[in-house]
Amino acid sequence: MGQDKKISAAVIHRLPRYYRYLGDLLEKGITRISSKELSNRMNITASQIRQDLNNFGGFGQQGYGYNAAYLHDEIGKILGLDRSYHMIVIGSGNLGQALINYANFEKRGFFIRAAFDINPKLVGMSVRGIPIYDLDEMENYVKTHAVDIAILTLPRSQAPDVVKTLCDCGVKGFWNFSHMDLDVPEGVCVENVHLTDSLMTLLYKVNDASHNL
Repeated sequence: MGQDKKISAAVIHRLPRYYRYLGDLLEKGITRISSKELSNRMNITASQIRQDLNNFGGFGQQGYGYNAAYLHDEIGKILGLDRSYHMIVIGSGNLGQALINYANFEKRGFFIRAAFDINPKLVGMSVRGIPIYDLDEMENYVKTHAVDIAILTLPRSQAPDVVKTLCDCGVKGFWNFSHMDLDVPEGVCVENVHLTDSLMTLLYKVNDASHNL
């Protein structure tokens, strides 16, 4: 569903939550829901929900609310979940292997096809059937296989060279766990996941709550 206007980052970050909550409703057999009912479940105001969805056409009917299955499918299309994606993992240590073992990715159409590492103890292994290759083989692999997303769980010192190579080979999406802000060409997208930053944010909230008791 193409859109001419720019959608804010805040709206984009809420879309996966809508998709997840609607999926939960469908699993419970709920086929219709109002913005007020969805608001109560998600702790987002009903007006915010309506504003968010109006960015993409609205989807609701006056006096009826939202058809949960239709809205779930339409948000899936907006997010690009109506197709499958091929992914590779660069860095196959504990975190990389944990991501490979997360089978729920496949339920959403994300398929990890290969992993790479420089550790000779890991090269040649497979995790849940996913082969781990030597990092030196990465460039040739990407040139000969479709790769939509590269998951980076490698040390930050290695990230710039790896990312440049992958960008040069046409990879357009990076899920970055490398604790480093990446410099990528225009048209290449990066989603950073800073685990330590997230934990420190949690600690601030915990300490702030304790101080206010």
